[in-house]
Amino acid sequence: MMNRILITGAAGQLGSVLREKLKGHAKVLRLSDMADLGPAGEGEEIVPCDISDGDAVMDLVEGCDGIVHLGGISVEKSFDLIESANLRGVHNLYEAARAHGRPRIVFASSNHTIGYHDQTTRLDHTSPYRPDGYYGVSKIFGEAVASLYWDKFGQESALVRIGSCTPKPLNWRMLATWLSEDDFVSLIDTVFRAPRLGCTMIWGASNNDAGWWDNSHADFLGWKPKDNSADYLDEIARTVPRPGPEEPVAKYQGGVFTDEPIHKS
Repeated sequence: MMNRILITGAAGQLGSVLREKLKGHAKVLRLSDMADLGPAGEGEEIVPCDISDGDAVMDLVEGCDGIVHLGGISVEKSFDLIESANLRGVHNLYEAARAHGRPRIVFASSNHTIGYHDQTTRLDHTSPYRPDGYYGVSKIFGEAVASLYWDKFGQESALVRIGSCTPKPLNWRMLATWLSEDDFVSLIDTVFRAPRLGCTMIWGASNNDAGWWDNSHADFLGWKPKDNSADYLDEIARTVPRPGPEEPVAKYQGGVFTDEPIHKS
C-alpha cells in the first residue's frame, strides 16, 4: 500500500469516481480542487489549491508518493483560461514533483491530442498529434513537459490519453473510446505497481471490439482492461440514432470537439 496519493481535480466527475474507488490503495488520499470537496472522510485529506499558483502546488505535492493529475480545464475554452489552468498548472505540478522526490505521475491526457485523425485510421504511440482545439493542444504541452522531466530529471509518468471515461458508453463513437471506471482504476494501480514506467503514453480505452488505438507498446506494464463496450451495442442501437458519415462525431476521432469554434472568452 502506498502512503499518500494526491488527486488533483478531485471535485470533478473523474475525481469523484477516484475518490471512492482508490480508497484502500493508499493510507491517505490527498484530495485537491478549487471547488468544494466537502468534509474529509476516513483516510482523506482535503487541500484546496489553485494549480496555477506555483507556491501552493509546491506545498500540495510535499509528502506524496503518487499523483493522479486530473486538475485543470477539461473542455474547450479560451486560450487565456486554458493557459492558466492547463499549461501553467502542469508546469507547476512537475516542478513540485521534481522538488519532492519525483513521485510517479498519472497525467490525464486526452484523445483530443489526436482528434482530427479520421475514425478509419488505427493509431499507435508513434502517430502524429492532430489536436482538435486548445484543450487538445494543452494536453500535448503536458505530454511534452512530462517527456522533458523524464529525460532531464528521471521523473516517471504515465500519459493516459483518456477516451470517454463514463459508467457506460453513451453513443456510437464511445463504442471505440470508452474507458470503464474500473479499468481506469486498474490502470492507475498498474502504473503505481509497475517495476519500471519511464515516460509512457497509454491509450485510455477499455478492451473494446471497436477500438481505434494500439496499446501494444505498453504491454510491458501488464495492464489488462477487462470491460468491452460491445456489451452495450444493442442498447445503443435501440436508443441512439446513428449519425451520418460526414458528421464530426462519426468522422473524426475527437468527435464534436472538431466542430468547436475558437473561444475568445
